[in-house]
Amino acid sequence: MRKWTYLALLFVALIVGKESFAQDRQIIDKVIGKVGNELILLSDVEDQFDLMRQQRGTLEDAFRCNIMENLLAQNLLLNQARLDSVIVADEEVQAQLDARIERILAYMNNDVKQFEDYYGQTVSEVKEQFREDLKNKLLIERMRAQILEGITVTPSEVKTFFKSIPKDSLPYFNSEVEVGEIVYKPKVNDEQKGIAMDLLTDIRKRVIEDGEPFEELAKKYSMDPGSGQFGGDLRWQRRGTFVPEFEAAAYNLENGEYSGVVETEFGFHLIQLLERRGNSIHTRHILIKPEITSNDLEKASFLLDSIRQLIMADSLNFSAAVKRYSDENQQSFNNDGTMVNPQTGNSFFEIGDLDPDVYFTLDTMTVGEISAPFEFRQPTGEIFYRIVNLKSRTSPHKANLRQDYSKIKQASLESKKSTYISDWVQQKINETYITIDASYTGCPNLQVWNQMVNRP
Repeated sequence: MRKWTYLALLFVALIVGKESFAQDRQIIDKVIGKVGNELILLSDVEDQFDLMRQQRGTLEDAFRCNIMENLLAQNLLLNQARLDSVIVADEEVQAQLDARIERILAYMNNDVKQFEDYYGQTVSEVKEQFREDLKNKLLIERMRAQILEGITVTPSEVKTFFKSIPKDSLPYFNSEVEVGEIVYKPKVNDEQKGIAMDLLTDIRKRVIEDGEPFEELAKKYSMDPGSGQFGGDLRWQRRGTFVPEFEAAAYNLENGEYSGVVETEFGFHLIQLLERRGNSIHTRHILIKPEITSNDLEKASFLLDSIRQLIMADSLNFSAAVKRYSDENQQSFNNDGTMVNPQTGNSFFEIGDLDPDVYFTLDTMTVGEISAPFEFRQPTGEIFYRIVNLKSRTSPHKANLRQDYSKIKQASLESKKSTYISDWVQQKINETYITIDASYTGCPNLQVWNQMVNRP
């Protein structure tokens, strides 16, 4: 995929009808559909069509019918969400916007000028442009979740679903592994902590006593890549967003007040409370991280190897070692160390889906073996160490209930949800005022919608 196409697709769920992604054509926009009080524009369809064509290379013109059907269904959900007074908080929208912008900036090596040159707008202007679209998207997701809430499948339904699949259509699964891990975060030595604390103490003095601008010092010194470039601004966040030490300090401040030096797992913070509204706060901070030395890393590796030796000698249970030593921020921590596949939600990975360092480590291991410690980098750039335990390995095979029950159960659940939401859409079509432009009356997939249009 081309670089700039990728950047556009990062906002694909937000950019319907936005001219900044349709610079190569001119459209005289018009309303081509209405679902309740929600409008569908010609540009909504054309912008999605252009983006998907960029992604796939070629696309038949008739695909616009599929896009239109999807937009009708989304707007049916959005219309119902408004009727049911579904709520999406402004703070949630802001957090989502911030996360998307930070992801794009990270792809651009946090070069704000490159971002603004590409989008032709400032970061703040881009956020405002997409704010309403994102809020609508979140409303749709929440409405759909409410409709499908409580839907489950029983073991008998899973078996019935599996039996309904023709034998010659059963999927063929590649070899899969189940992996346990203990992830250890190296400890910073006291000397480096002191250096970091002294630096932040000096910065605090420069802000409070010398009157230097907080935002300029944040841009220069803060080691938080997400907020530092924006003057340390963390935007509006609800209680429970931050780690406990940060949150306790922030919620005890008065508007405009500065904290002392606050230590968290991320380093040392200087926090200013800009404003508070109930359980939501708007803060900014400067983060200084102590430097991890090579000696600190060696100690971490040695400790993790000692843990490995104890487990292999049956002097320490793997699950107990996870609770005692593994980093509690890892998803595996609350799963007795078993890694969870983010694509499937279960504990099985095709070997190629694993991180390269885990892949190459497991390649020569036998079931039950525990690896030597090896280092890896967190998304933040921090170096951690892990040992992995190869818990199981399957051979390539055709899908069956014994080996693949969790996958078949998930497929059965998704099929049931799809049927349920389709029935809901059909019911709401019958209850909702709908209009569709005549240019779409020839779409075979829109017949059920066209039958109900233009009603009084």
